[in-house]
Amino acid sequence: MCRLFALTSSEPVSPMDAIRALDVMREGHDGSGVGLYLSDLGGPFESMKGCPILSGIFTDAGVERLDAFMGAKGFTLKHDLALTPKGPMPTWTPRRDRYIVRTYDIPAAWNDLSEEEKGLGYLKTRLELKHMGLADESITVFSFWPDTVMIKEIGDPLQVGEYLSLDRPEIMSRLILAQGRQNTNYAINLYACHPFFVEGISTMTNGENTAFIPIRDYLAAQGIPGYEGYNSDSEVFTHILHYTINKLGLPFEAYKHIITPLKDHEMSAHPDKEFLSKLKQICRRLIIDGPNCVIGCLPDRSMFMVQDSKKLRPGVVGGRPGLYAFSSEICGLDLAIPDRDKSQDFQPMHLDSAIVGPDRQEIKVCRQTQPLALPN
Repeated sequence: MCRLFALTSSEPVSPMDAIRALDVMREGHDGSGVGLYLSDLGGPFESMKGCPILSGIFTDAGVERLDAFMGAKGFTLKHDLALTPKGPMPTWTPRRDRYIVRTYDIPAAWNDLSEEEKGLGYLKTRLELKHMGLADESITVFSFWPDTVMIKEIGDPLQVGEYLSLDRPEIMSRLILAQGRQNTNYAINLYACHPFFVEGISTMTNGENTAFIPIRDYLAAQGIPGYEGYNSDSEVFTHILHYTINKLGLPFEAYKHIITPLKDHEMSAHPDKEFLSKLKQICRRLIIDGPNCVIGCLPDRSMFMVQDSKKLRPGVVGGRPGLYAFSSEICGLDLAIPDRDKSQDFQPMHLDSAIVGPDRQEIKVCRQTQPLALPN
């Protein structure tokens, strides 16, 4: 099993806080990789919230291609955060030419575009860059989105964090997703490392999605930019959430009803039974099989945890107003927030969605038995 840890904080915190929590859960990951999603950024990024940030790993030749490509598109480099490796190279980590975290000013022609149109432009730019580098691995891009940094690397999470000097104020953020990876694929692929991201939505998963193939095929057939790749069976969880919110126009609470719908006899007494019955039928190919624990972030900076119906992967949420953590194990939570009221810790069961909103004041729980706030 992989190990997951996430933090949502009113004040910027270091990604090393999450990585150290992963380290106390090291029996659940094998050092084959670490992934970080950082948003609601502090430091130099605080004043650049609306500017897209490019995150990835490049060869020297790839950087030259990047510069030519972005220049031709009309993007202007605004800020370049140097992630310069220091100290001993972690076990299994390849030597890299460049770790890129760059902020850009958008092309002048984009100034009058809507936020939705800009978002689609960011997405298509990321995909173009990704495809440019697939053949020779000169360009590996994890995200291109405002107020978002993603870092992924092969190796032990703590060693990688120290190697990249991630305990520094320039990379602090208020939202952090961190995964310590246990490789279940035949080859270690950075694109298979969680978290995954699309248009402001990010998720990571501990588990095994045995319904992966039909879900992947359904999503890939929708013709939606970004629904591609699928080097990991867990990437579909991000895309199902994106599909739920951005394409179906449903609230987050509907996500659980799509991936783990109520059984027919459970639905019979539900106040939204007609809607849920139709939703279950229409989205039946998006129903997951487990076991899976999913932690993620929404565009409004809410953080959540859900379990599938088998509830065979651990997960706990706890903290105090202004600082909450989502963890695969209580020992990770204990390390990160030892001064919390432990009696308020919550372990979501198979009908629950645990959510900490952008105000970071409390853990809210919604159950699939409750009414949905459906759009008119």
